[in-house]
Amino acid sequence: MRYITDKMQLNLDSDTIVTLGKFDGIHIGHQLLIDEVKKGSEHHWKSVVFTFTSVQKLRKDKVEGNLLSEEEKKAYLDQLGIDVLISYPFDEEMRCMEADTFVSEILCKQLRAKKIVVGSDFEFGYKRKGNATMLQEWSEKYGFEVVVLEKVKIDDQIVSSTAIRKNLLSGQIEQVNRMLGRTYQIGGTVVYGNQIGGKLLSMPTANIYPAEDKLLPPNGVYATIVHTSYGMYQAITNIGYKPTIGGETKPGVESYLFDFNGDLYGQEIQVDFYTYERGEQKFDGLEALKAQMFCDREFGKQYFAKQEQKSMLFKQ
Repeated sequence: MRYITDKMQLNLDSDTIVTLGKFDGIHIGHQLLIDEVKKGSEHHWKSVVFTFTSVQKLRKDKVEGNLLSEEEKKAYLDQLGIDVLISYPFDEEMRCMEADTFVSEILCKQLRAKKIVVGSDFEFGYKRKGNATMLQEWSEKYGFEVVVLEKVKIDDQIVSSTAIRKNLLSGQIEQVNRMLGRTYQIGGTVVYGNQIGGKLLSMPTANIYPAEDKLLPPNGVYATIVHTSYGMYQAITNIGYKPTIGGETKPGVESYLFDFNGDLYGQEIQVDFYTYERGEQKFDGLEALKAQMFCDREFGKQYFAKQEQKSMLFKQ
């Protein structure tokens, strides 16, 4: 996949089918747009996802942090088979660009768009004056086709990045996962911690620090599955500052993997979040912390046992 962040490299050398938006999370609604864009291969058009750097400036909820870091977004779109990802600088020139100029100069002249795929709530241009209806009205003039997809709903709630961020920040992990169409994931390189888990608590843990722009769920303990070079392991994961031990200045993600004895230091792992158990707590000492960690482990094992039982019942 070609990744473009420099506006000077925007002139593409072949016809394209383009979808536009913030694409934070690439949820099930975004995936429908991407599925439609990939149909352009029938005409030998390049599939293009057009989004912006600094998308937080464009959000109405003003939440800091992204459901997908930029690196995660690149990797996921590449996995989905997109040909070109454009992360366009949202600078003063772009902020003040009129909708018709964006269409004629960016979409038509530079991207050579033959088909444009957007959601029904898509807005663009100076003061958001452009929208999906306007694109349809201009389609004959500029010689492109427009496909407008309606918003997806789950339980009468519109699936959107805003709704997912709201659910994530309130610990509603199951709803987040339903809207994403996959589990919420946090990745990073395993680093050395204080090693108290292994030496004093007999429960060695893997510690990572997420990307700076990654949105984290509330501090606390979760049932998770951790992807490692050795395979996948059920786990419990704590997000936060380890208040019982102290000394942390930024939130970390610490996972205890069930039935795992390998060495993960320096390796990349991915943590999939399934459900929220409890908030982060400060205990009166290491023995109290150890007792709670054993309770958390039991919670995690029972959670996954129930999920496996549900899966077997569904298969029957």
